[in-house]
Amino acid sequence: MQVFHSKINTNSQQYQANIEGMKKILEKYNVAMEESRFQGKEKSIARARKRGKLLARERLELLLDKDSPFLELLPLAGMARKGGFGAGGTNVCGIGLVSGKLCMVSSNVGTRKGGSVDYHTTFKSLRIGQIIRENRLPSVNLVESGGANLPDQAKIFNYGGESFREISRRSKMGLPSISVVFGNATAGGAYVPGMSDFAIFQKNNAKVFLAGPPLVKMATNEVATDEELGGAEMHSRVSGVTDYLAEDELDGIRIARELMAIVDVSKPHFVPEGPIEAPKYDAEEILGVVPPDPKIPFDCRELITRVVDGSKFSEFKPEYGNTMITGWAKINGYPVGIVGNNGVIFSESANKAAQFIQLSNKNNIPLLFLQNTTGYMVGKTYEEGGIIKNGAKLINAVSNSEVPSITLMIGSSYGAGNYGMNGRSYDPRFLFSYPNAKLGVMGSEQLAGVMEIVQRASAKSLGKPYDEKQGAMIKQMLMQEADSKASAWHSTSETWDDGLLDPRETRNYLGFTLAVLYNQPIKGADSYGVWRH
Repeated sequence: MQVFHSKINTNSQQYQANIEGMKKILEKYNVAMEESRFQGKEKSIARARKRGKLLARERLELLLDKDSPFLELLPLAGMARKGGFGAGGTNVCGIGLVSGKLCMVSSNVGTRKGGSVDYHTTFKSLRIGQIIRENRLPSVNLVESGGANLPDQAKIFNYGGESFREISRRSKMGLPSISVVFGNATAGGAYVPGMSDFAIFQKNNAKVFLAGPPLVKMATNEVATDEELGGAEMHSRVSGVTDYLAEDELDGIRIARELMAIVDVSKPHFVPEGPIEAPKYDAEEILGVVPPDPKIPFDCRELITRVVDGSKFSEFKPEYGNTMITGWAKINGYPVGIVGNNGVIFSESANKAAQFIQLSNKNNIPLLFLQNTTGYMVGKTYEEGGIIKNGAKLINAVSNSEVPSITLMIGSSYGAGNYGMNGRSYDPRFLFSYPNAKLGVMGSEQLAGVMEIVQRASAKSLGKPYDEKQGAMIKQMLMQEADSKASAWHSTSETWDDGLLDPRETRNYLGFTLAVLYNQPIKGADSYGVWRH
């Protein structure tokens, strides 16, 4: 493959301004990530320490292999929700190595709201379940949960049931789940170990029941203790709910690791051989390449060359449809087809990308989409030129593509451009965002401008004067609201992506997720739906 030579002037004013702007955005990102690591108030942590308990992240660290990478997922879910439990909710989830096998690992934060499950924690768990199933991963749950957060119960009841169903379906697929219970696992929380392939309860600490003593007293007038209703020893010797009785937390984690060494899961389908060639350019330069303001254009080849092995990129149709960049490369030794935006999508760009997606499917190569587009080009000339049918062709290609894909939001993602570039509704295996990214039906200025035109037309049809002062105020409010809802912070809070990332970590994230994709055989689509010509 040809080495792509950067054309960026690292001494230019724009490059330096980009670095300064991105570093300011990353300051906010680092604060948010630190908040996501909050494991409860000091009083709750002190109580846990007094009882000899480990914290959620400490349990994860002991579970994972020494020096294992850990790809944390959805760490900022719920960060913007008023009245919620804060960034990340009450579980820590991600992919790492346990006994040498790629696993999804989840740990309830029992020192934060008792590990109970609020609205966004529920949706985070559902997304985690989808990632497990699609990527055929075994899973380990480190359980300490009070079940559903009662004020949220009406919103999460049906969705909670779906998560239990998925545990059973994954078991049928041969994707084992192991649960280690360290404390309370009440109501819905009891079904996580109850439906797992293997259940490990910690002696004297695990309390697993559908209803605790107060509810049993209310429902049946029976008086019983925690231990009598759901103690680890009772479940080990009487009910048979648990398979292993652990002496302490370390023993429970040891048993989980031993079981993961035993269970039969598929071996990696492809592992790169030989030395991996690093990019020719420093990842630090990405902060100068990617503008903090998505309105400022940049060549996505400059990002690609700082991410792919040896900065080598075999570009497909480089002279045609130049607002769409397509080509093949390797990241950490894993082959990947790349589709990236250099602005608005024209008919030629859409046709080129659709053909490239077909070729990648024919050759069983996974896809990486780099989203930075304001959408499809509009206007009389472009409508006459068939932008709808050509845009639909790209969406058809993305919809029917069967090779696994990763999407990275690196700038703007507006309108149907989001769909054509494999947005969340098109089920990429993983979707990450830079913290400067914007997502919406259209930009805030366009939205406010369209509404102003509508309001002026309405006033005219009613024979009334248009109130300029009020109109300007409404326009400003609309722009502020649209900007807020279009931000990456809002998207990640709503679990529309799998996490924000520091652009300098792009290669690490993509390399690890490609390893997950290549953990099973990759087979592309043999056919597509009807395309208009």
